[in-house]
Amino acid sequence: MRPEGASPPAISLLHDARHGYGSGMMQNPPFDTLRFPFPQPPAPAGPIEIAPGILWLRMPLPFRLNHINIFLIEDGDGWAVLDTGIANDATREIWEALAAGPLAGRRLTRLIVTHYHPDHIGLAGWLAERFGVPLLTTQNTYLQCLTISLSPGALEAPVYRDFYIRRGLKPELTAAVSTLGHAYLKMVTPLPPIFERIADGDRLNIGERSFEVITGEGHAPELAMLYCAKDKLFLAGDQVMEKISPNVSVWAVDPHGDPLGLYLRSLKELKTRVANDVLVLASHHRPFYGLHERIDELAAHHVLRCDAIREAARTPKTAAELLPVVFHKPLDPHETSFAFSEVLAHVNYMLREGTLAWAGPQNGIERVIAVGPAGLQRHINSPERAGGNF
Repeated sequence: MRPEGASPPAISLLHDARHGYGSGMMQNPPFDTLRFPFPQPPAPAGPIEIAPGILWLRMPLPFRLNHINIFLIEDGDGWAVLDTGIANDATREIWEALAAGPLAGRRLTRLIVTHYHPDHIGLAGWLAERFGVPLLTTQNTYLQCLTISLSPGALEAPVYRDFYIRRGLKPELTAAVSTLGHAYLKMVTPLPPIFERIADGDRLNIGERSFEVITGEGHAPELAMLYCAKDKLFLAGDQVMEKISPNVSVWAVDPHGDPLGLYLRSLKELKTRVANDVLVLASHHRPFYGLHERIDELAAHHVLRCDAIREAARTPKTAAELLPVVFHKPLDPHETSFAFSEVLAHVNYMLREGTLAWAGPQNGIERVIAVGPAGLQRHINSPERAGGNF
């Protein structure tokens, strides 16, 4: 039984992933189906041209994922910037070195931000003020950044602590995740007081190119991507990357949310809107060819995660107990916050799909169980009916 007020899925997207988004049976392609025209990344202050009028920069990050790609698009007498890097002194110094070196004599014309995560929007306010450029982004990105990244103390509120506790995370780990684990979200400079909104379906003219704005869901609300069909360029943000899948998480403010369902629908839509022969310029790792193959790999990846969760949940499990089923390596508090919320995204999706069901809470901790033929219906009990607040 789903929580009261939760809507059932219109279609089973993991069924689509198992059987392919197009005609015929989908196989999980090997990694070598992708092609990498630029195998070596640029140095931090040494941009390289990867298409006429497109520069690739790389900024360091102080995490296991240790970099972000920044793209500059020729825009008349200057450069439009896609994303910013995180708000720290090292990234500011790289921007200053770029302005005094490789970019000298060419102004920055505008700043386009794909989504609200700090590695993408962290220096938006500083860059806008330092170089006098307007900020272009989606409304959700701007507002999410204001409410999450720039709201001091919000992430230590009881609603966040209870979010983890009620799903089985130990109090001491919850305390670490709620403080150290969320510190990343605060690595943002104050945003400009105004911005220019972009939305799905907009045409954005940058220099001699015209880009279609495509927005995606699942990783971040209204994540902006840019598609130039004429030049076969797709700036994908975090939505589609080689090697890694983007984090897809449920957060305390939307505990019943279905970001995995949104993400799978977004992937399916990208295959219909963006040609497979584009050069994919993603925010992490290398540019590549093979967009549709990579989309199929990502969908298959989530199929495997859901299958593993269902197998592990043959007896009632909390979300915390399912964490090592999906993530096998030791995690620091920063990584645990994302990993825990991603496991919950799979749990919420599977509850809607009907492959998991609510089990009765135990000592106030919510649990789920796999739905199967062996009399498991006796466990079904939504947390609301049992007095819970999942």
